[in-house]
Amino acid sequence: MFEITKRSARTCSMLGQRGSIFGQAVLSAAEEDEKFVLLTADLATLSGMTKFIYKYPNQFYNIGIAEQNMIGIAAGLAAEGFHPCATTYATFITMRSCEQVRHFCGYMKEKIIVVGSGAGLSQGFAGNTHYSIEDLAVMRSIPNITILSPADAASAIKLFEQARKAEGAVYMRLTGNLNCPMVYKEETSFEIGKAKQLKEGSDVVIYAVGTMVSAALKATAKLEEKGITATVYDMFSVKPIDKVAVQTSKQYELAVTIEEHNKMGGLGAAVAEVMTEKAGMPRLLRCGIHDSFDLACNYDGLLAQNRLTTELIAEDILAAL
Repeated sequence: MFEITKRSARTCSMLGQRGSIFGQAVLSAAEEDEKFVLLTADLATLSGMTKFIYKYPNQFYNIGIAEQNMIGIAAGLAAEGFHPCATTYATFITMRSCEQVRHFCGYMKEKIIVVGSGAGLSQGFAGNTHYSIEDLAVMRSIPNITILSPADAASAIKLFEQARKAEGAVYMRLTGNLNCPMVYKEETSFEIGKAKQLKEGSDVVIYAVGTMVSAALKATAKLEEKGITATVYDMFSVKPIDKVAVQTSKQYELAVTIEEHNKMGGLGAAVAEVMTEKAGMPRLLRCGIHDSFDLACNYDGLLAQNRLTTELIAEDILAAL
């Protein structure tokens, strides 16, 4: 069982979410469960699976660049009593394999952990073919799939443990690069369907997901300089969403969602759906990727294009207020 400490959090941060999952979490899974199997679509080395391959060669399958086939093989293994984890870049595993995920994970309810790495804009100069800005919208629309998006690399390992225990299929969305910003520096527990409140304020409530949780926390410092305090939630459980946490927005002047995903169909849409079920809710400001394709550049530049840097997030919240 992985424990978050200052030291382990720093190590995980250096590896990033992808490195922490495939460099540590899957090794622990194989050690504890001889039925655990890992499948990849030709991303073994880039995802840090070398140690796993060396230690558990009979529990590893490199399917090659055949993402649809990989989901089908994972479903077959699950049907035969194995516990598969299938992974490749988020854009390919959710869209190229959408029909297979829908049929095998959603309709047939096979227990597969589907891990989409490099989600959001972290692929940088690889361009729009590799940016994953639609995956939450796609996966949220498929019944019987749990969706988890960790805020940092340490919580990614904890959430992988929860994914293994969950009933039915789970989609894990991994964002950020190496040296992923740390959010959790001490041991904490996570429960699917329950958000984590990280900060308490009285003027604004912020619902953030993935690496944008760190950005949200930093933005609150900018707001405090202007005398505005904010409550911040880590919405790592995108589906099922914590309706109770969302409905607390009624007591604030403004609600904000922050995500490294298209504003359409992602966390902002999920929060809006919950808010419409109650009367007297505040205005909702959705911060996310614009509904367009970006000019390719480095990760920080892409975040700036979409006003997802700390300073620009704070600016937009102040303007909304």
